[in-house]
Amino acid sequence: MKNTVFFLLLISFSSFSQENLKQLLEKYNTESVPYISVTDLQKEKNVVLLDAREPKEFEVSHLKNSICVGYDFFNIEKTLKKLPKNKNTKIIVYCSIGIRSEDIAEKLQKEGYTNVFNLYGGIFEWKNQNNTVVNNQNIPTEKIHTFNKEWSKWLHKGEKIYE
Repeated sequence: MKNTVFFLLLISFSSFSQENLKQLLEKYNTESVPYISVTDLQKEKNVVLLDAREPKEFEVSHLKNSICVGYDFFNIEKTLKKLPKNKNTKIIVYCSIGIRSEDIAEKLQKEGYTNVFNLYGGIFEWKNQNNTVVNNQNIPTEKIHTFNKEWSKWLHKGEKIYE
């Protein structure tokens, strides 16, 4: 009986947590860029991963083989030089939870890229689903830069780093 009650509470908490993330993303995003789930990203091959977090966040950890393009000082010209010329190339942009990445993905769409996606839940959801992130030396790490303490509540797995 205790296990059943615990399991029901765990499911309720998970659903409540996910619902809040959904509401948060709906509050800040226009959904002009389609989302891709962590599960669907895991199945992908030959995609370009762009990290829309700041370099200090990227240095702590990032998805393997991703390119840091930043947010505050995002430069479309520099970014375009790093991308394939084929504007139908599948590009997945991520940040901490999926807000900043939508802004960057929209800029890519304005440049004519037609196959751009926003990672739903960002690197936090990637890590929450037990996926590997790497540090600047390309070594797997548990550390995730959480931007600030307010946003850190969305990271449930890994070691939270603020600076």
